[in-house]
Amino acid sequence: MTTMKRRPLAAAVAMAMVAAAGAARAQQAPPAEPMQKVEVTGIRASLARSLNVKRNATANVEVVTAEDVGKMPDKNLADSLQRLPGVAVRTDYDEAEKVSMRGTNPDMSLIIFNGHAVSTADWYIVDQNSSSRSTSLSLMPSSVLNQAIVYKTAQANIVDGGLAGTINVTTRKPLAQKERLSGLVSAGVSYADLPGKSAPDANASINWKNDAGTLGLIVQGFAEKRHIRRDSVSRLAYGASSGWDVINTSAMKGITDASLAGTGLTAADLNGVRMPGSMSSEFVEGVRDRKGGMFSLQYRPDERLDVTTTGFYSKMKANNHGRLTSGAMYSMLLGKADPLGGLATNTSVNGRQVFASIKNPVIVDETTLYGHPLRVLQSAEIVYPDGTPPQYIGNSEAFYRDGATAESAFLDVDASWRVNDDLRLKALASTTRGVGKTARDQGTTWARYGTGVAYRLGDVDDAPFVQYFGAGANRPSLNPDGSGYTMVGRTVSSTRTVDRESSLQLDAEYRLGWRMLTTFETGLRYADHRRRNQRTSPAFRQPALGTAPAGYVTYPSDFGQDLDGDFDNTGFYFTPQALKDYINASIRPTTPAFERRVVNEIDMRERQTAFYVMQSFEHGQWSGNAGLRFVRTRVNADIVTPVPAGACLKTEPGQPAVPCPAYPGAITTAGDGSTYYEGVPFDPKAGLVYFKTPSDRTFDNPLPSVNLRYEFAPGVVARFGASRTIGRQNYNVLGSGYGTPGCSASGCTVTGPNPGLKPLTSDNVDLSWSWYFAPRSVLALDLFHSSIDGYVKTGTVTQGETVQLVDPRDNTVKTFFVNTSSQQGARINGIEIAFERPLWGSFGITSNVSRAKTRVDDGRPMVGASEWAGNLGGYFENDRLSARLVWNYRGKYVSSTTAPAPTANSQGQSVINGVAMPTAPTMAKGVATLAAAVNYTIRPGLVVSLDATNLTNTKRAQYRYSEAEQQKLDVSGRQVYVNVKYRF
Repeated sequence: MTTMKRRPLAAAVAMAMVAAAGAARAQQAPPAEPMQKVEVTGIRASLARSLNVKRNATANVEVVTAEDVGKMPDKNLADSLQRLPGVAVRTDYDEAEKVSMRGTNPDMSLIIFNGHAVSTADWYIVDQNSSSRSTSLSLMPSSVLNQAIVYKTAQANIVDGGLAGTINVTTRKPLAQKERLSGLVSAGVSYADLPGKSAPDANASINWKNDAGTLGLIVQGFAEKRHIRRDSVSRLAYGASSGWDVINTSAMKGITDASLAGTGLTAADLNGVRMPGSMSSEFVEGVRDRKGGMFSLQYRPDERLDVTTTGFYSKMKANNHGRLTSGAMYSMLLGKADPLGGLATNTSVNGRQVFASIKNPVIVDETTLYGHPLRVLQSAEIVYPDGTPPQYIGNSEAFYRDGATAESAFLDVDASWRVNDDLRLKALASTTRGVGKTARDQGTTWARYGTGVAYRLGDVDDAPFVQYFGAGANRPSLNPDGSGYTMVGRTVSSTRTVDRESSLQLDAEYRLGWRMLTTFETGLRYADHRRRNQRTSPAFRQPALGTAPAGYVTYPSDFGQDLDGDFDNTGFYFTPQALKDYINASIRPTTPAFERRVVNEIDMRERQTAFYVMQSFEHGQWSGNAGLRFVRTRVNADIVTPVPAGACLKTEPGQPAVPCPAYPGAITTAGDGSTYYEGVPFDPKAGLVYFKTPSDRTFDNPLPSVNLRYEFAPGVVARFGASRTIGRQNYNVLGSGYGTPGCSASGCTVTGPNPGLKPLTSDNVDLSWSWYFAPRSVLALDLFHSSIDGYVKTGTVTQGETVQLVDPRDNTVKTFFVNTSSQQGARINGIEIAFERPLWGSFGITSNVSRAKTRVDDGRPMVGASEWAGNLGGYFENDRLSARLVWNYRGKYVSSTTAPAPTANSQGQSVINGVAMPTAPTMAKGVATLAAAVNYTIRPGLVVSLDATNLTNTKRAQYRYSEAEQQKLDVSGRQVYVNVKYRF
């Protein structure tokens, strides 16, 4: 969907909001009593509470309450937050996971619980290894929520780290509950229509407090399971065949004027034409089995002292099984036959290299997102010359990720002591830990042999046509003529990422009561944060692949039926147990030390110290606050560094560690590229040896802020906010390993991280106007601007950062300049409009639309930033029935990891037809989803609910320079939940 297609939609929603508000103004006078005095329940109560908090807040905030969550199909907190103005989410397998605000990526939003950071973890191995700061909410069921306040403008007394905004999620306190003993039991089932499987769903909580109301306890447990499946077509493959590239007839010698006879084209006409390197189909099945609980113990002996201890734990088992069938069209045109994507092995017929040619080409024009004209090979047959025996044309693989888990836990103690009528002291101590782990990522790779591949690209929302020639049936065996498949690779590894933090915050609040000055606040906070990523890989017994896994399974007959295309949807794979048995038989037991892969490790410590002062004031219709927060960030990284070849000998598994005098810190016990085959003497010089170079950097940042609120008339409120906020760089750009050191006459260089990257800062201005024109009703307009300094620019450019390493030529220590990431500026300008109100009878509407226009100094789009986002919802509620239908839209954005490698060429140039242009990002097309919830009260306290997500079974499309270059298309199916809830 293009921008031109989206703007009328957004404009229509905005005009509908304004028109409805105008009708409301004409029909009724301002309410006689403040909104908070209206006694309502259910959806109406949740809207009233949320709007009351928003209306009275000094800062510009959005609010979600527990009652609101209970009336929606919200399975985690990200589901709940995505309906707020200016909030967008990243969705995987039809579950919202990561939250972004105001056109930024998720790394720039800070999510805190009860006022402190919470360490979460990722279940998918790619995310586990990304070292991003983004918080995954897949472990946080929506039932733990009491209230979530989204701070769009900063205050000095809010934890720093939210460059774009801060979301504070509070959990329930037992003494705040009305009844002395109460609880909720919910049981039901979830059903996923794409895999066609159901799973149990249960949640229970109990709240108790003593008769005196001085001691209370909440205990909650949850067990929620769901099955997932994703059907995809993509350009994913190996090496040169992956993604998109340009035709180069000087290397693709099968493309000649003769081979193009009758097409009206010459070989020269095809130079520089963009083409897909592969046509692939893939699908993933898995499970998300989330279990955990929470408790809250509160002691309040009198009105002066209040101490609450809250603990939370959640663990999700998420084993997943991925399969891939891919072509290798680009390799075929280059005459290459390396089944793992390399360029060292040539095709061969009687010792002679053969090249595929292009038949029946159809070329279309495109305009890139940067405005450059290009041409795309929309369809063609990529075939070897007639009579050529089967050659390499593609791959098949299957990976089973066993022991894929994510867990998150925190424990906090929150104490408040009112010393006297004017002075209150507060303390918050917390500790949190998140672990993401894949115990074994294992699989096999098969090369396919045939005579050609044909394809035809259609609309970006439809799967392309794909057909294979001369390859035989899609099964794991070779045919007598050499067509078919043979196993060419195997792999097994594991990963574990641990994120933890301990913090202490002390605050004092003093009521001045002097003229317009109301409350003075001050405090300090210290946090010790640690992040570690580890990879391991066992040793194989023999270099030979051995006997292939026993038996195979074909792709399901309904694979890809919702992708609306005409493609070869056949394939094969091995069951998880077959893969596990094959890999287990191939592995030679060694030691945990030898299985360690130091090269992939990230080991960091970050200490944050903050002090703030903030003065609140109020005079007549004016109120507000002004403050200053001073933040010191100390970053320590132990950066993996290679030892010069031959300088250290490795240790054989099971033997005492071999010291390395030249590098006392060298880790000689780790495998890192060494083999350990049975019957083969161990080679202590094989592979690579690493040590760790420490770095220690300190950054100081003053963060001023001011918030002003003015009430023009009852229900009409304007706000102004100005602030500087901070966001810290992702861990990998600060602490991933050094590599490829080299020296020449001009000096020594090494690629790697840049520990000198300063934190991001953003200078922000926010102006908002809200009209609360009736109970549970609002029309709001918000304008904002952010100027960001320090946005990371990955690449391999010398930045003045240095490290002391050994020059292998003369074995002396020298200064190496690091080719690494740099920093640049970025800008965000945006507008948000929100409208909600009851309509007639028991009906009502909620809606919002936002636009955030981002610009990075180098002209590239900001990663993860959607320009447009919107929500439109309707509700109905009476004494028995409540129902909601919500449509959610998120515009296109750069879909890549928010934590690219520090030396990744994400800021590189591509030269096409002699024109240098920015390298194409992977863009996610705008997507709309529809969700519904129905709750029916059988009798007081007993409710049956039906929730459904992704009702339209939305297809999610990705592309490169334009929609003519489809990169990926997938569907995940619908999820339906039926529950019976009993409240007592």
